[in-house]
Amino acid sequence: MHFLDQAKIYIKSGAGGPGAVSFRREKYIEYGGPDGGNGGKGGDVVFEAVQGLNTLIDFRYTQHFKAARGGHGMGKDRTGASAPDLVIEVPVGTQILSEDKEEVLADFTEVGQRVTLLEGGMGGRGNASYKTSTNRAPRQHQPGIASQEMWVWLRLKLLADVGLVGLPNAGKSTFINQVSNAQAKVGAYAFTTLVPKLGVVRHRGREFVLADIPGLIEGAAEGAGIGDRFLGHIERCRVLIHLIDISGVDPAEALRIVEDELSAYGEGLDEKPRLIALNKVDLADAELVEGFAKELRAAGADAVFPISGATGEGIEALLDAALSYLPDRTATETKGSEVEDVAEDGGEWSPI
Repeated sequence: MHFLDQAKIYIKSGAGGPGAVSFRREKYIEYGGPDGGNGGKGGDVVFEAVQGLNTLIDFRYTQHFKAARGGHGMGKDRTGASAPDLVIEVPVGTQILSEDKEEVLADFTEVGQRVTLLEGGMGGRGNASYKTSTNRAPRQHQPGIASQEMWVWLRLKLLADVGLVGLPNAGKSTFINQVSNAQAKVGAYAFTTLVPKLGVVRHRGREFVLADIPGLIEGAAEGAGIGDRFLGHIERCRVLIHLIDISGVDPAEALRIVEDELSAYGEGLDEKPRLIALNKVDLADAELVEGFAKELRAAGADAVFPISGATGEGIEALLDAALSYLPDRTATETKGSEVEDVAEDGGEWSPI
């Protein structure tokens, strides 16, 4: 499946149906008069976050969405049928932006969330509704309220608890494959990862979602390399893991490059807590590892975790540190189930 995290679409709600002009004329029945019914309401444009979607690829091939208009009013005071709503399904984590991308119109953060973005037009009045004591045979009616239309941008931001950042070839794909169920591509060349990857990590009886994004290089904020367009996928993360290749460029310089790009991007990424992991320590001796760790601490790292994504060395301590920044959902669920058990055991049975 292709990954697409941005799409521009056109949406249009349904117009209201026109009211009818009709008069009752039946043989042998007196007291005829206006009996034109009202028009039906046009369909709304509704967005809904659903489970099972993790890309906006469907919107590459379908870019125009139009709700149906309301039905016409009819004689015998019959109201036109209201049109069904047009429901557009999007992945959880999708944002809807205005055409100029200056305003966030909706933000979907949980399954089942629904937002009515455009409302359908109300149906027009039929001539029966214009009848008065002085206007016994009205012929006026309303055509129905016009529809609404607009172009919007859809932007997907993956929902993850922990994000991976680093220079290309820092070993992020190997790391996420080691600790999660992900199957990211691994290669001995830069930019092996071209699109974000998600993996579910199970550690100490708890689970969290880990996001791997393409590597950053100096000048990414100005479009160098793949640029910084994928940084939006880690905006919602609670903590970032910064992997640094011990066999690559100077670790302190690697730390500075990525930190500068996070600061240039903004959106609060430079304020998120970060865990610095010195990767590929299986390729170096202990003295070199300790020397580079001291350099990183001198460059501003609070703590450095020597790890090896290939062998698993040091990963337990790194995941323990990551868990300390995440809410313990397991404890909350266990506490809730214990309360339910006490309530079930403590009360006497009685028929309902």
